Amino acid sequence: MRAQLARVDAVLVQALIAAALSFAHIHDVAVAAGQDGWKAWAYPVSVDLLLVAAWRRLHSGSAKGAAWCWFVIALAASLGANVATAGLLDLGDVPAWLRILVAGWPAVAFLGGTLLAHSAPKAAVDVKVIEDQEDEPETAPEPESPAQPAIEAPPDRPAVPVPAALIDHARKVAAEHRTRTGTPMDVTTLRARLGVPAPMAEAIASYL
Repeated sequence: MRAQLARVDAVLVQALIAAALSFAHIHDVAVAAGQDGWKAWAYPVSVDLLLVAAWRRLHSGSAKGAAWCWFVIALAASLGANVATAGLLDLGDVPAWLRILVAGWPAVAFLGGTLLAHSAPKAAVDVKVIEDQEDEPETAPEPESPAQPAIEAPPDRPAVPVPAALIDHARKVAAEHRTRTGTPMDVTTLRARLGVPAPMAEAIASYL
């Protein structure tokens, strides 16, 4: 346990020293390029934040191409400042191209940080969609409605209109015939008894 803590402490101290030196070098380059006061201190902060955002995206497991691109850009800015302050650049006479790079860096850092921080990795989006689907309550399937019985077609009514009074009279005649003969009255007999045409007799018989 102590050996592990010693290794962690050594790495932490090394990281703090490297970060402090790099922070100071970027600040010095910004001052030499004409960015004085609080603006000079904001430059190393923006470089370090872009490095952290790119590093976090690299560990997210997706969109590593964009993460590597912005990580290399931020690392180049940090290494460039370290090399420039090592005596290879006259900080009293900074070239115009370096002034342009320093002046344009905030826009570059803002673009990179925004793309890295506010574009969710695809894997995270897929996990979120799956979680949302799991959280949705399962809806019970709607019970199937029982099969409706077939509607019986109404009996066909005769096309020939028959007065109700004639139907009542035909029923009396048919009842009398059945009482007298013991058999139902056929259409021919009904027609003869009522004295109506054949279509009318068949229509009356359908009511009996």
